[in-house]
Amino acid sequence: MEGSTPKSRETLRANATTRDPERTRAAILRAATAEITAKGLTGARVDAIAKRAGVNKRMLYHYFGDKQGLYLAVLEETYSAIRHAEQDLHLTELDPVAGMRKLVLFTWQYFIDHPEFLSLLATENMNRAAYLKKSQSIRPLHRPLTGMIEVLLQRGEAEGTFRPGVDPVELYITIASLGFFYMQNRHTLSVIFGEDLNAPARLAARGEHICDVVLAYLQPPPKK
Repeated sequence: MEGSTPKSRETLRANATTRDPERTRAAILRAATAEITAKGLTGARVDAIAKRAGVNKRMLYHYFGDKQGLYLAVLEETYSAIRHAEQDLHLTELDPVAGMRKLVLFTWQYFIDHPEFLSLLATENMNRAAYLKKSQSIRPLHRPLTGMIEVLLQRGEAEGTFRPGVDPVELYITIASLGFFYMQNRHTLSVIFGEDLNAPARLAARGEHICDVVLAYLQPPPKK
């Protein structure tokens, strides 16, 4: 606004935010995600989160109760984002091999595009999932994913392109771990092997490698 000071503009933005509950909540979650990703749960400060979100600290307590409640909300929102993005893939509309390949490459690219997701997972695993255990929404949130994988596996088995008896949860853990380990250790591995594992070509090659590994495992055993 012409003639307004930086402080007055900041006040206007804060007032506008507090009048929109959904916008306020989303802004706080974004700020908390960035702060916790950068500093961990212990290092993250409520004052810093409120300042980053452009809201009064009291608003944060109003929406989330305390820092622990906010952290749990961040975890739930983080998981919700990837699970909803997976549903948008419409995997069950594809043939089993194409659907599985799409899931693998999506998961890998999501890890690349969302380092905050991996960071929060690492933080919560260090906490032995103490906060995630309190969530009422996490388990139901994952059912569509395992359901889609199960459909692909069943159809692939019926068509003779996938081996029988593959557990959808075990398979997803394998898909995620093949990408998670690489992303979490790429800096040290780059030094150890003298190669830049962050290079776009290496990241693309890794995605194809994961596809090859998963699809090779899913192939039915040779007939005797």
